[in-house]
Amino acid sequence: MPESLPPLRDVIARHGLTTRKALGQHFLFDLNLTGRIARAAGGLDDGTTIEIGPGPGGLTRSLLAEGARRVVAIEKDQRCLAALAELAEAYPGRLEVVAGDALEIDVAALGPAPRRIVANLPYNVATPLLVGWLTRLAENPGVFAGLTLMFQKEVALRLVARPRTKEYGRLSVLAQWLTEARLLFEIPARAFTPPPRVVSAVVQLTPRAQQLAPAPLDALQRVTASAFGQRRKMLRQSLKSLSVPPRDLIAAAAVLETARAEELDVAAFCAMARALADAGS
Repeated sequence: MPESLPPLRDVIARHGLTTRKALGQHFLFDLNLTGRIARAAGGLDDGTTIEIGPGPGGLTRSLLAEGARRVVAIEKDQRCLAALAELAEAYPGRLEVVAGDALEIDVAALGPAPRRIVANLPYNVATPLLVGWLTRLAENPGVFAGLTLMFQKEVALRLVARPRTKEYGRLSVLAQWLTEARLLFEIPARAFTPPPRVVSAVVQLTPRAQQLAPAPLDALQRVTASAFGQRRKMLRQSLKSLSVPPRDLIAAAAVLETARAEELDVAAFCAMARALADAGS
């Protein structure tokens, strides 16, 4: 890391970067932890590393220090841009800062491939951001080489949850249909400023070369929304909101009508989605 870079706390104080609850901001100062996240993302020396919500640039520093060839950082908070510009000057030609809302930006179009996303995601938009990226993966399996992301532990557990657990749900099915999801490590609340009320966790999502089982995305989303929307009910009841008789979908998945959504694996949901799509619904 360039010796000219001042400590991160000094940068924050000089630019008056107090965190804003409305933006879901919790700054991570510990460079040992940000370095661990950067290393967990694997090789960074080719393509583009995309970071969402860098804030004052703690994780950004570590990505660059770990050899990221090109980092594109998307930041919504205008107050942070000057601090990030200083970081870009310290690493000439390696950091591009994009001012804007990541929910409105097609990150799959940023920089040359392979593209990987590495981010401490703002808690308030983490799930919609992830669903958007997974949707892009469903359309184009090669669009991202990997996603190394920090979430609230509650969300992280949903991504890696297995059937017959309380965490298993729609997000579990979508993530595991398209990626190999792995919980890497937890980060305690005390590591952040201000400390959030929850523990955080880093998850690695490695895109599959092929979907776990064939299924149309729209039909899969409809089936899982119906099934998990009434997760305490048996499938013969919870699937009634769909336009195809539940028994036809259940038969396609070769499961019992008395089963509940949390008992089905991803392949079973995909089978129901194909049956729904084949019925023209």
